[in-house]
Amino acid sequence: MQRRGALFGMPGGSSSRKMAAGDIGELLVPHMPTIRVPRSGDRVYKSECAFSYDSPNSEGGLYVCMNTFLAFGREHVERHFRKTGQSVYMHLKRHVREKVRGASGGALPKRRNSKIFLDLDTDDDLNSDDYEYEDEAKLVIFPDHYEIALPNIEELPALVTIACDAVLSSKSPYRKQDPDTWENELPVSKYANNLTQLDNGVRIPPSGWKCARCDLRENLWLNLTDGSVLCGKWFFDSSGGNGHALEHYRDMGYPLAVKLGTITPDGADVYSFQEEEPVLDPHLAKHLAHFGIDMLHMHGTENGLRDNDIKPRVSEWEVIQETGTKLKPMYGPGYTGLKNLGNSCYLSSVMQAIFSIPEFQRAYVGNLPRIFDYSPLDPTQDFNTQMTKLGHGLLSGQYSKPPVKSELIEQVMKEEHKPQQNGISPRMFKAFVSKSHPEFSSNRQQDAQEFFLHLVNLVERNRIGSENPSDVFRFLVEERIQCCQTRKVRYTERVDYLMQLPVAMEAATNKDELIAYELTRREAEANRRPLPEVVRAKIPFSACLQAFSEPENVDDFWSSALQAKSAGVKTSRFASFPEYLVVQIKKFTFGLDWVPKKFDVSIDMPDLLDINHLRARGLQPGEEELPDISPPIVIPDDSKDRLMNQFIDPSDIDESSVMQLAEMGFPLEACRKAVYFTGNMGAEVAFNWIIVHMEEPDFAEPLTMPGYGGAASAGASVFGATGLDNQPPEEIVAIITSMGFHRNQAIQALRATNNNLERALDWIFSHPEFEEDSDFVIEMENNANANIISEAKPEGPRVKDGSGMEFSSDYMIYDISID
Repeated sequence: MQRRGALFGMPGGSSSRKMAAGDIGELLVPHMPTIRVPRSGDRVYKSECAFSYDSPNSEGGLYVCMNTFLAFGREHVERHFRKTGQSVYMHLKRHVREKVRGASGGALPKRRNSKIFLDLDTDDDLNSDDYEYEDEAKLVIFPDHYEIALPNIEELPALVTIACDAVLSSKSPYRKQDPDTWENELPVSKYANNLTQLDNGVRIPPSGWKCARCDLRENLWLNLTDGSVLCGKWFFDSSGGNGHALEHYRDMGYPLAVKLGTITPDGADVYSFQEEEPVLDPHLAKHLAHFGIDMLHMHGTENGLRDNDIKPRVSEWEVIQETGTKLKPMYGPGYTGLKNLGNSCYLSSVMQAIFSIPEFQRAYVGNLPRIFDYSPLDPTQDFNTQMTKLGHGLLSGQYSKPPVKSELIEQVMKEEHKPQQNGISPRMFKAFVSKSHPEFSSNRQQDAQEFFLHLVNLVERNRIGSENPSDVFRFLVEERIQCCQTRKVRYTERVDYLMQLPVAMEAATNKDELIAYELTRREAEANRRPLPEVVRAKIPFSACLQAFSEPENVDDFWSSALQAKSAGVKTSRFASFPEYLVVQIKKFTFGLDWVPKKFDVSIDMPDLLDINHLRARGLQPGEEELPDISPPIVIPDDSKDRLMNQFIDPSDIDESSVMQLAEMGFPLEACRKAVYFTGNMGAEVAFNWIIVHMEEPDFAEPLTMPGYGGAASAGASVFGATGLDNQPPEEIVAIITSMGFHRNQAIQALRATNNNLERALDWIFSHPEFEEDSDFVIEMENNANANIISEAKPEGPRVKDGSGMEFSSDYMIYDISID
């Protein structure tokens, strides 16, 4: 038997004696109840540690628990063993070796490597001419670190063999996030083999393409049957077209189209309208040749111009990346990159910026031992654990190590860089923070500003004790509203985390250049010549900033001085300055046709940003405040708003629903209460209410109707008024519990959302991990450091007032939409 020394390189560990089958079986008997076979739905982590970014490629390999199927690096497996008592782990290790050279010095001919049997999400190049890979798996039994080599069918019990095979053959839990798998899974179109192509003499020119039904020159698709060039669908980011390619298919029934500008010798983007998905066309070269396109000599460009038709120009992104220059690679703490998971630049840029802030470094990485030691049994589903893991991966330098000296010399001689540490892949983090979010859980492009606010929300909900690092972004905005008729004013404050500024196009400093460029561009398009160098509007940041303080009209302003609607004007100022000001430049606008358009502009940032002139001044001498009178509450009559209007008149109770429930054998008074408390939403919803409340002592008591005053008071709570004790109204609790949620869960959600029914439902769906706790209500009242932030009893705004000045060296740009 191999002991601990075999695993950790201690003396005497290299030689081991073979164990008899009976010895292995006897060794595993005490642990058999803890060994499970993965079932459908079990997530098997075998490519990434739950606490770090160690993988089978790491020096210590990876340990997969044979009960929970969580994976741990060498540094963290002992913690899991101590916490759970799980003793049996599968140790996975991928060895990288130089390939054996042939007699001539070259590598031996490539052949299938049977030594690679792990389906790992790694970025190693398995087609490398210099290295080969070998996978190794073994069972390790803690705490004595006995090792059993795999496979070992003859000696292992059948259950263990089945479990090991299932773990080794399981797919990655992140398979849906991996964009590479999409490309491999593209189906071959059923129309490709027998595609009909019309002999109509159409020949496609190498450039100057234009939609046959409109003037668009981008996102153009070539129909492979008749050679029509038409625009594609419109997308949310203002790209795309008017959908003429799809209309042509509906008119003619021609199924396949290829996107112009994507054709290269390696292939192109082909879409099947009939199959409604991207497809592969194995005869694409032949189909393109029918229209005079030589696929082997094509280069993918968006506007159709070939490389020899235009002069190479340097894009703004290439300037940022310093393309074409020899750069010295940076390694060590703070210089670790994040791998792109497919349109995940919004996440990477925000997280890099977040962990450059000392407060976030201290809150998570600084508390790493405590957070890891007190993490739940499944650390992959804990926000603080995953934030700490990501922060440590970015800041520790463990995943950004330079190559050894001999390899550096080899790179200099070859004038090339062989990657050693390719950064970290935030798959586990993305899977957790994006769950239950329909947009961030997809692989579509997203907005960095929206993800930033989503992250701040998660930080707020899961804060550790009283420490909340997102407070560095928090500031107060003073809003001054003035009634235009009475000239009276009202001052209010709200909390915000970023400042949104519009693009002041009218303030461009290079208007003459823009006009000249537009004329040249139109002339080039008309004559099918190469387009000129792009000229962007240069907008001073001060012009965008000025829009923040500009007065704006208030729609449907209700003047408490007039007790009626009136015209109102609102201005905004900073009541406090944050330590870090997050600014979003709103580059999207709507055209006359209501189609979103994106401004392609350059914002000139000053060397010193001083916004002290935006400091709030409060009520000024001579100003008179509007009376503190709330507008009358209007209870909606529309049936779609019944959910918010639970105070129905007794005569309005749906007796048909009551009778349906009574026929099921429930007490009549209980049925009336169920229909009443669920707002006449039908027998099915009322039935759910009955199931939840049938054990209550007053279940069959007659329905006690609240008076008009009570209804109004409770109604005010529904529409945002805050009660003195923030006790959630029982009627709203009843509505939530009638939907099948726990009572304590309903109370917690309402307290966390100021008794707002709609927000409480959103809160519940965003907290699927909630478990009922009978002591919850008491705990919420006594625990000042609860992770859930109750807005109903504010302790005062958690804001810090900054100086209002920022130097250019402190700017951080994170909204970069490049993948």
